Amino acid sequence: MSDERTERIAEFIGPLIGPLRVEPGSKVRLDRDFDPRYRAGLKKRDGIELLRTGVSVLAEYQERLAAQDTYGVLLCLQALDAGGKDGTIRHVMSGVNPQGVRVSSFKVPSTEELDHDYLWRYAQRLPTRGEIAIFNRSHYEEVLVVRVHPENLVRQRLPGDTLGPDVWDRRYREINRWERYLTDNGFKVVKIFLNLSKEEQRTRFLKRIDLPERNWKFSAADIRERRRWDDYQDAFSEMLSATSTKWAPWYVVPADRKWFARICAAAVLAHALMDIDPQYPEVGEETRKELLVIKRDLEQEAPAGAPADPYASRHPSAAQATDRPTKKKPEKPEKKAKAKEQHG
Repeated sequence: MSDERTERIAEFIGPLIGPLRVEPGSKVRLDRDFDPRYRAGLKKRDGIELLRTGVSVLAEYQERLAAQDTYGVLLCLQALDAGGKDGTIRHVMSGVNPQGVRVSSFKVPSTEELDHDYLWRYAQRLPTRGEIAIFNRSHYEEVLVVRVHPENLVRQRLPGDTLGPDVWDRRYREINRWERYLTDNGFKVVKIFLNLSKEEQRTRFLKRIDLPERNWKFSAADIRERRRWDDYQDAFSEMLSATSTKWAPWYVVPADRKWFARICAAAVLAHALMDIDPQYPEVGEETRKELLVIKRDLEQEAPAGAPADPYASRHPSAAQATDRPTKKKPEKPEKKAKAKEQHG
C-alpha cells in the first residue's frame, strides 16, 4: 500500500471514529452521549465501497502484522443481545487470512474456570505475536452480566472480605492494569461497544421469531435480559467511564444501522493497526546475495520461449528493486517522538 493512499485513508478514519471515542476520565451516560442511529452523514450506498476499502486495509496490515511477528492485537466486542457482534466479525474480517485471526466466545464459566481468578479464562485466549484475537464478549462480562446478576459473583466463591461495596471499582482498576500490562508487552487492546437502541433490539428479536430460519438465534433468556435494560445501560455507562484509558480507549459504535456499525468497526481496527504500523522484515545483505544466486538458478530453468522470471516480466519495477541493495525505511519524526514519550 502506498504511503499516499495510507495517508488518505488515515485522514478519513480519524474524523469518522473521533466522535465514537470515549475520552479517558470522562463521565459517560449512554442515553445522553451516544446516539445508536448516528451515521456521520453517510448513506448506505456509500457504505459498501467504504467497507470494501476498510477490509482491504485490514488485509494489508494483518499480513504485515503476521510477518513482523512482534505485536499482537486483542479486539474486544461488547453488545447487548442482537447487537450485531457476529455479523460485524463476519463482514469486517472477511478479507483477512483466517490463519492470522482467532475468535473466542465466552459463555457461562465452567467449573474449571470458576476454580481460577476471574481473568484466567480470558488470559488463555489472548493473541500470540503476529495474531489478531477477537473476544466475542470479553472480560468485561465480569463487570456487566456479573454486576447485573450478583448471584454470578457468589458462584465465583471469592473470599468474604473481597465482596464489599468497592468490588466493582476494584475490578475496573484490575482490568485497567491488566490491559496496560498487555500493551506494555506489545499487545494492543482495541475495545468496541456496539450501541443498540431498545426499539431496534425489539425489531431484531421479532425478526428472529418471524423467520423460521432464524428461530435458533432466539432464546427466552434474551427476553429476561431485556427486562433489565436500564440496569445494563447503567452498568455499560459506568464501565465505559471507568475503563476507557489512554492505552486502551473504548469506542461506542452506533449499531442500529448494521452497515454503518461495520464500517466503524473496520475503521477502529484499521486505525489501531496503522498506529502499530507493522513492517515486513528486512533480510541482511548476505541473505540477499543468496537469494539473488537462487534467483539466477531458477531463471536458467525457464522452458524455451518462457520468460526467465514471469513475475518480473509483468512488473519491471519489482525486478529493478530486487537487484538494488535494501535500505532501511527511515523512521518518521512523529514515530520517534511517540516512542520517546512512551518509554522515556
